[in-house]
Order: sequence, then C-alpha cells, then structure tokens
Amino acid sequence: MAAIINNEIHELSFPIEIESHCQPVTMDTADGARIYRRSLVFLLETSFTELFPDGLLNIDHSVSSGGFYCQVTGRTMLSEKELELLKAHMRKLIEEDHLFIRKEIPIQEAMEYFKKRGYEDKLRLLTHRQKDYLTMYSILGQMDYMHGYMVPSTGYLKWFDLRRINGAFLMQFPRRHSPTALEPMGDYPKLLSAFRQYGDWLGTLNIDSAGALSDAIQAGRTDEIVLVSEALHEQNVADIAQQIALKKSRIILIAGPSSSGKTTSSRRLAIQLLARGVSPFPLELDHYFIDRDKTPLDENGQPDFETIEALDIARLAEDIEKLLSGDKVQLPRFNFKTGMREAGDLIQLKDGQPLILEGIHGLNPRLIPNRLADSAFRVYVSALTQLNLDRHNRVSTTDTRLIRRIVRDARERGYSAAQTISRWESVRRGEKRHIFPYQENADVMFNSALVYELSALKALAEPLLRQVSHRTPEYIEARRLLAFLEWFLPLDVSLIPANSIVREFLGGSNLKDFKIWRG
Repeated sequence: MAAIINNEIHELSFPIEIESHCQPVTMDTADGARIYRRSLVFLLETSFTELFPDGLLNIDHSVSSGGFYCQVTGRTMLSEKELELLKAHMRKLIEEDHLFIRKEIPIQEAMEYFKKRGYEDKLRLLTHRQKDYLTMYSILGQMDYMHGYMVPSTGYLKWFDLRRINGAFLMQFPRRHSPTALEPMGDYPKLLSAFRQYGDWLGTLNIDSAGALSDAIQAGRTDEIVLVSEALHEQNVADIAQQIALKKSRIILIAGPSSSGKTTSSRRLAIQLLARGVSPFPLELDHYFIDRDKTPLDENGQPDFETIEALDIARLAEDIEKLLSGDKVQLPRFNFKTGMREAGDLIQLKDGQPLILEGIHGLNPRLIPNRLADSAFRVYVSALTQLNLDRHNRVSTTDTRLIRRIVRDARERGYSAAQTISRWESVRRGEKRHIFPYQENADVMFNSALVYELSALKALAEPLLRQVSHRTPEYIEARRLLAFLEWFLPLDVSLIPANSIVREFLGGSNLKDFKIWRG
C-alpha cells in the first residue's frame, strides 16, 4: 500500500534518490488498512458521481465487521439494481487500472472547484485551513481532497462489496487480520440506532461537519455548543437510569473500550439512579482476578489479564446470587502487589438494592450465568460516532479515543505520547477480542462522543505529539494525528462543566473521587 522510508511514510510513487532504509506498508498494518479504505472511498465517490450526478454521497460511520455506512442525499436511496450498477462500475474502473493523480493546488482554486460541485461542507473546512495549498487527487476528471495517502491506482482495490442496509448501504472492505477476504455482514440494530441518534444531535446543534464546528466557534457559539451537547448527554443518561428503575434491574453491567468514558458515564448513571431512589452497590470486577500465577497465557507466552479466564467467574456468580438473596457475603480483595486474592469487606445488600459492575467483560454472556440474565441490564459505552471532516473524509472514533488517552496518560500517569501510542495496538487487540463482538448484547448503547471534544483536546494533545522523536516507531502515528488535529479550531476549555465526560481526560472532573455511599 505504501512504504516507510527513513521513518517517514510515503506513497509508492515517491522517488527514492538517496540510499534509504525502506519498509513495506501492507494491508495487514494500521496504516496500510487506512490507505486501502481511503482509496476505496475515492473510487466509490468517483463512480457514484459519474452514475448519479443528481445525488450526494455521504460516508458516515464504520461497522465492526469491516465496512462504512453510506447514505445518499439529494435523490432517492439507491435501489438494488442501481447498487449493482454502481458495484459493476467500480469493478470496471478497477480492471482498467486508472492512476490516482496527486497534485498540490492553491487553496483558492480548490475552493472554487468545490463551490461548483456544491460541496458546502468542504468549503467550510477549507475556510479555516492554515496552509495556502491543498493536496488533491483526481481520476477521470473527478477531484477531491482525501485526508492521507492513497494507493497508486484503482487496480489495487480488488476486495470490496456493496450491500443495502436500513435505508442506506454498506461498503464492505477487508479487515486487517484477513486482508483479502470480506467478513459476513452482521446485524447492528442498536449500533445503527445510536448513529441515527447522534445525527439528530448534530441537527439540533446545526453542526454537521468539522468546518461547521469551526464556523460556530469563530462565531462565538462555544457556550451554546458545550451546554447543549452536555444537556443531550445528561438527558440520555437520565433515560437509561429511568429504564433501569422501571425494570427494577438488580444487576447493572457497564462495558466499553479504552478511553470511552466508562468511568464518568457509570458515575453519572449512579447519580441519576440515586435521584430516583435507587442506590446501586459497586462490585469491582478487578477483585475477582484469579491468583497471578494461575493467569492464562496469551499466544506469546505472556500473562493475559484481559481474557475472561483471568477472572474467577464461578466465584463472582456465587457471590452475586447470595447478595441478591439478601445474604451476607465476604467479598474478595485482589492485592495487586502480591498478585494474590485476600478477604475483603463483609457485605449485605438492602432490600431491592442493585449491583453495578463496570469492566471490559460486562457484555460477555459468560460473565454471569443464564439464571441471572433476566436480572441484568447491560450498558455499552463508547465514542460510537464523531463529527466527520466532510462528507467523504470521516473521523475514526478510534483516533478520538487515542487522543483522549494520550492526554489523560500524560496528566495522570506521566506517560509520553510515544509510550501511549506504543501500547495502543495491544489495547485495540484486546478490544476486538473481548468487547466489540458482544456490543449488540447491550440493552442500551450510550454514545460518549461530544461534538466539540477534539477542539477541546487539541491544545493539550498537540504539544505531546510534537515531542515524539523522529527516531522512534511512534513518530509516523504522531505526525498523522497532528495533521488530523490541524482541521480543528481550539475552544476555551474553561466553559466545559466539571461533570463532562471530556473532563475525565482533560482533568478537573468533579466525579473523579465520587463514590456511591455504602451505608
């Protein structure tokens, strides 16, 4: 897909004029997968524009089986026959192996081109660009800005499919672990519902792209953006609490990937439950780790603390059943210094008092036995959707979570951005194994993304990323994130309330030390 030349990533068309160290970038790497997907989007956009010039294509969100959720505006949704026609046209262009032509043009020229095309979102984005030029790609007379590198030609893009889904269509592409195969298309009703809800939120704020956000910040609307965004979050948390209270659920399970805002979300949920007269008891899953010397090993022979087998789920189920029956239970306490489990507090729940458990295995059906399943209410927390740069350049929620974590790790743990980036691949591997496969098991999904958060994180993230040395493997990722953050205007973080999810990462959260009273 590309090459790393002297620790800088370059397209395959880049000329090597001095003795250099070269490393191939293939589809089974993060950068290679991004380049393939980005190039496929441009091919889709080009084919769509040629066949359906009366419509506008929107690349909205990703799905975990490997695909982008695509919507059409300006005309009716593509019929099955039209979608097959679009797919056939893409395959024709792949077979003809057209070159992607790359060139830098003055920013004003790019804006004139997008104005003629009616791409208001791209015009808004470029209005705030600091550089006086833009790198554009073209094929068959169609030009666009694509945020990042591309493959040399359409002939590289052999693996894809288009499928109708819920009034839109899915463009499928290979996953990194199997770069020449497509996974079966899953069913994601709750995830798609979360996407629609976020779209409604963006409509309420009248902000549909990064350029629109920058316009709003520049117009002095920061107060409104922050307050309305936070109100929508709080309303969602309150709705979830109401469902739990009405159902009288005795077990509340909360799960989500790294830096999704689980801690703040679970504490805000606890407060909303307390306001309804429900006082959940927090049962910490970390205390159910088995002794460290018995921890299962991963494929590299290292202790795998993220697998569900690292927990004593039999003891957990036994304790939950006794607690819900009103018995006194001696809870375990895991000593992280010795790696051994010890005796913890002696606990007895009040009549009807629920348990709240937060952890990566919260949605795994193996965590609690089937006989307890009817008593459980499952909440999936993640930054599910995010404001995109424009209709064709989407913002990866994985990138948003990584930026959140870089800022928090530096503040709370003293980690450099390079250290956080170096651990991220392992974190992501654990999420794909233990969290994402079970996300549709949730009763509700809470989208922790905030429309303004990248503008809030920008001022803290950029200095950390600039400190990553050119000599380190993490330099390429740091440069990519810096280029991405250039598209966002900073905002005044003093306007963000102390109970906001983004405060979990920025600092200043008044929920950091919040604990549910156990009396």
